[in-house]
Amino acid sequence: MPPATDPAGAGEDVREAVRAILATWDAGQEPPDAVVGTAVRQTLGLLARRAPGRSVEVRVPPWGAVQCVAGPRHTRGTPRAVVETDPRTWLLIAAGRADVAQALEAGQLRASGERSDLAPYLPLLTA
Repeated sequence: MPPATDPAGAGEDVREAVRAILATWDAGQEPPDAVVGTAVRQTLGLLARRAPGRSVEVRVPPWGAVQCVAGPRHTRGTPRAVVETDPRTWLLIAAGRADVAQALEAGQLRASGERSDLAPYLPLLTA
């Protein structure tokens, strides 16, 4: 599935918020935690709409987690497939400024289990 330039529900406000956060990081500064948390939750929501399902749990602590990708539904205990990363890496990947495979190789993104390859659904926000 090719990256969508404006997936359903992705308003310009989400795109602008992520751009502002990335610009702040590029300037060597830290954006407010609340702003990062909101952007992480919004982009996780975009992923859930882009890859509907409940077979993979994507975690971006401490700001959010979402279940997505079609397949066997996870209901209790540890999910069969988990993807986890930090907020900075997640937003860079969501915006198309970082690559899933490179983040995995660098240890910035951890993925385990069947269907945990999110590359077909990312990036979420592109220029």
